[in-house]
Amino acid sequence: MASSEGTVSATDYIQHHLQNMTYGKLPAGYHRHQADGTMSVLEQDTWTLAHSSAEAKDMGFMALHLDSLGWGLFLALLLGFTFRRVAKTASSDTPRGLQSFVELIFDFINSTVSDIFHHKNRFVAPMALTIFTWVFMMNLMDLFPVDWLPFVAQKISGDSHLFFKVVPTTDPNVTLGMSITVFLLMIGFSIKEKGAWGFIKELTCHPFFAPPKLWYLNIILVPINFLLETVALIAKPISLGLRLFGNMYAGEMIFILIALLFSVGLVLGLVGGLLQWAWAVFHILVITLQAFIFMVLTTVYMAMAHDIHDEEH
Repeated sequence: MASSEGTVSATDYIQHHLQNMTYGKLPAGYHRHQADGTMSVLEQDTWTLAHSSAEAKDMGFMALHLDSLGWGLFLALLLGFTFRRVAKTASSDTPRGLQSFVELIFDFINSTVSDIFHHKNRFVAPMALTIFTWVFMMNLMDLFPVDWLPFVAQKISGDSHLFFKVVPTTDPNVTLGMSITVFLLMIGFSIKEKGAWGFIKELTCHPFFAPPKLWYLNIILVPINFLLETVALIAKPISLGLRLFGNMYAGEMIFILIALLFSVGLVLGLVGGLLQWAWAVFHILVITLQAFIFMVLTTVYMAMAHDIHDEEH
């Protein structure tokens, strides 16, 4: 945008690339600013694409980020198709090509999960494999030049102001959605393995609990334990989701700032090209590490959900 439209400021360019394609409902009577500077008033409640970040905010909680959902679903289907194809064509001979690569990832994830998770649950290892590969693929989209895919989307749609983000993990709704799913699984497995009463005891009898002779002290200790354990429990999905979002958002921001150099001049454009290449090479480590961390922490939380503390009070 900045390179092709001289009237677009650096701030506008950055804000445009950081805004999702938002679909939501605007209420009747809403004043919409059009691209030509005119204003229109909606006669009735209308589901539509947001024309600005202000409209996206006014759409509220029920708005959908179509680009994040679309790319996330597309990459999930791509991974499913790839693994299914490898499974159908796999042979017992020396693996080659894609089969060799998939087996390498499978062995790596299986070894990592075995080192962390020491319980019997056939769900955890496939979940870890899915999380690692899916998060990695979503992170990998950050290596596409920031203007390429948005430019294609604008040409196809005919809307030169179309918002189109291609990295789902730079959207906190995506990362927190995944982390909340992990949180619900952790609660579910905790109740399944320990029972509802065991789960409640875990929240109220740790870390402090008085011996039987001083049982009356638990009147004070149980609420304190519940507060501490609840905060620690809720902090897990929040930190899990925000860690991934923060690292990927920062990486995307750097790519956007480097892209601004291409609109300044030939010399700075060449510098920008070198910086973009250097940051992309370094970013390969970042996107892989973030996918690995998300997978490892998820496995750790699943192990914690299966751990049973047998203590006599």
